[in-house]
Amino acid sequence: PAARNDGIVIGELGVDGGKKNMIVKLAQEIADSTHGDFDSFLIAHKDKLLFESYYLRGRVDLPHWQGSATKSHLSLIVGRAMQLGYLTMADLKKPLVSFLKGLDSSKFVDGVEKITLHKAMSMRSGLRFSEEHMDQFRKNPSQFKGLAQIQAFLELSAPVTRKSQSYKYQSPDPIMVMQVLDAVVLGSAKDFIKNEFLNKIGINVYNWRNDLSGLPSGDEGFSVTSRDMLKFGMLVNNKGVWNGEQLISSKYLAKATSKRTKAIEDWQPDGFNYGYLWYQAYIAVEDKRYDVKIAAGGGGQYIIALKELDLIIVITAHNREDLLITQISKRIIPAFTK
Repeated sequence: PAARNDGIVIGELGVDGGKKNMIVKLAQEIADSTHGDFDSFLIAHKDKLLFESYYLRGRVDLPHWQGSATKSHLSLIVGRAMQLGYLTMADLKKPLVSFLKGLDSSKFVDGVEKITLHKAMSMRSGLRFSEEHMDQFRKNPSQFKGLAQIQAFLELSAPVTRKSQSYKYQSPDPIMVMQVLDAVVLGSAKDFIKNEFLNKIGINVYNWRNDLSGLPSGDEGFSVTSRDMLKFGMLVNNKGVWNGEQLISSKYLAKATSKRTKAIEDWQPDGFNYGYLWYQAYIAVEDKRYDVKIAAGGGGQYIIALKELDLIIVITAHNREDLLITQISKRIIPAFTK
């Protein structure tokens, strides 16, 4: 990798850490499309970028679509709002609607008060929609500007019950979290994200798609360079500190990146847990288990943060099957263990 004046410190693979031959061999396999259609593969160790390669649609200066990894970025931004006092840890247990003024509660389905920020951020809001309702959202976007989007969620859902508040990976939950962010911060969510988060970590080449509401989309739609994706992993490994400043509440971040519930969708890897819009898993390498924090997007965008080894792996791809994830325990992590 080369220095690019982007806040990323450069090191050398094999000198500053890692077994060079193992990583270069894997990178060549990616270039040969052995593992699918990958766009970038980066490794940082001890806050230094040691390895960086691009393939197919990947470019060093080109923002890459994040898919559901956008949810994890939103979670970090909520942690920034908490660090600045716009939210507290106690607020996580408050009804989500208590943050949103201007909703007509007389039209809510039963049980809406059970939806807390904690539940929404761990994919347990309990909202359930028919395909007919989902079609309504897709085909009538002009009806869901601003809070009308949340009003529709809370009117059209089946009743929220203890049983329905089980884990279900769905878009309305992070979309509601974005609405809460917009409601509590000074100014708009869009400006807060830019000024109080992205600018703080030196990210200025990006795009964030708007949702039907007009707010930045909470479930997917963020695009950012692979090098800047490393910064999110550094924040996680460094307990929310960036250049000596506590940027994200460390107390919140510890909760957000640890198990709140089990990830049980049939397409999610066995052993994955879910925090606040972040995955957590234990990856076994020989006789040792490593606690790993993961931001993941469909098609193969990953930020993998492993604090014990001070290691961050960034992958971008446009696969429908994420094949390289299996190489992490077999080849990438072992390259950084004795």
